[in-house]
Amino acid sequence: MTTMTTDQTYAPRPNWFARTEMWLDDKGKGAWIAAMVLGFIFFWPVGLALLAYMIWSKRMFSGKSCTKRMNRTVLSTRSTGNSAFDAYKADTLRRLEDEQSNFEAFLERLREAKDKAEFDQFMDDRAKRNETAAEA
Repeated sequence: MTTMTTDQTYAPRPNWFARTEMWLDDKGKGAWIAAMVLGFIFFWPVGLALLAYMIWSKRMFSGKSCTKRMNRTVLSTRSTGNSAFDAYKADTLRRLEDEQSNFEAFLERLREAKDKAEFDQFMDDRAKRNETAAEA
């Protein structure tokens, strides 16, 4: 007979529904949507039930990526006990965040330049059409 000490707690294994839910949560929102679509394809009430559950549990509209980003930030600030490594890690993370913000700024400038070029081309084409219409 197995006995448990007072500091151990018994955690029952989750049922199949909870295990499936955890598995889909680990895979992300795409897995939930894929399961719902497959449910509609094979047996429409299953797809409808999954859709209702996703809306009811707020899985459809939750920003899980923000939560993951926040968890990553919390984990990255945890100390390892080695001050040299912690300083290196902090410096590297700061440098990577700077590179990411610089890259995002570059992409924004690139999008703006492309939009401006497309708009200028549109205005030139429009001016040419107006000139040819005025000559005719």
